[in-house]
Amino acid sequence: MSSSQQKRHIDLYTKEFYTACTLGGVVACGPTHSSVTPLDLVKCRLQVSPGLYKSNIQGMRDILSKEGFAKLFTGVGATFIGYSLQGAGKYGGYEYFKHFYSQTLCGGDATRIHNNRTSLYLLASATAEFIADIMLCPFEAIKVKQQTTIPSFCNNVWEGLSKTYKAEGLMSFYKGIAPLWCRQIPYTMCKFTSFERIVEYIYSKLPKKKSEMNPLQQISVSFVGGYLAGILCAAVSHPADVMVSKINNERVMGQSMMDASRAIYKRIGFVGLWNGLPVRIVMIGTLTSFQWLIYDSFKAYVGLPTSG
Repeated sequence: MSSSQQKRHIDLYTKEFYTACTLGGVVACGPTHSSVTPLDLVKCRLQVSPGLYKSNIQGMRDILSKEGFAKLFTGVGATFIGYSLQGAGKYGGYEYFKHFYSQTLCGGDATRIHNNRTSLYLLASATAEFIADIMLCPFEAIKVKQQTTIPSFCNNVWEGLSKTYKAEGLMSFYKGIAPLWCRQIPYTMCKFTSFERIVEYIYSKLPKKKSEMNPLQQISVSFVGGYLAGILCAAVSHPADVMVSKINNERVMGQSMMDASRAIYKRIGFVGLWNGLPVRIVMIGTLTSFQWLIYDSFKAYVGLPTSG
C-alpha cells in the first residue's frame, strides 16, 4: 500500500463516511447498469413480446442489423441517471440504516448485533431500497417505455420525461412504483444479506483473517461474493421484474395496479413470469459482482474498510 493510501482515513459513521458510501453507490451502480443496456434491452422486449427473438444473441444481432448500433443502447440515458440515484440511496442508505438499527434495536451491544446481524441486514437493505426506488421510478418508467416501443417513443430521456408528463401527468412516472418495490426490495434484501453472509463464510474458510489480508485480496473476496449473491437475487426478483416491464408498457391511466397485474397474469400465466430469466441471471450476476468490486475499491481508495 502506498504512503498516500495509508494517510487516507475516514472515521466510521460520520458525515464524511456516509457521503463516501453514497458517492461509492453512484460510481458502482450508474456505469455498471449502463454497460449492460443491450442485454437489458433484449430482456425487456422479450418480457413484453416472448416470441420477438429466439435468443439473446439473435436479439442483439437483429437490433444491430435492423436498427443500427446506437439502438443497442436504447434507454442508456435513463438507465444511467436512474441507477446512479438508486445506487446513492441504496448503498449510502444501507450503511446508514445498518448502523441506525444496530443502535436503536440492539442498543449498540456487539453480541446482540452479531446474533441478530441477518435481521439487521434485511431491515437496513429493505429501508434503503424503499427510498432509493422513489428516485429510480421515473427513470425506470422512461427506460422501459423507450426499450419496448419500436420505434422508441422518444430520442432521449429528457424528451421522454417531457412527452410523458404532457400526455399523462406527474403521477404516470410512478404507476410502476408498487411492482418496482416488489422487484427491488426483495432483490436488495437478498443482494446485501446474501453478500454479507457469503463473504463472512469465505473469510471463515481462508487461512488468513480479513485484517491480515491486503485490500486487493479483500476486494477479490467481495467480487466472488457479489457474483454468487447476484445469482440468488436475480431469481428471487425476476417475476416482479417481468411485471414492471409489462405494467410500464401496458397499463392505462385509470386502471388500478391490481387490475393491471391480474390482466397481465391471466394472459401470460405463471410460466410467463420467468421469461428472460437466463439473460437476467447473467446480467445481474455480472452487475452485482462488479458493483461490489467498484464499491469496495472506492471505499479502500478513500480510506474505508471493505465490506463484509
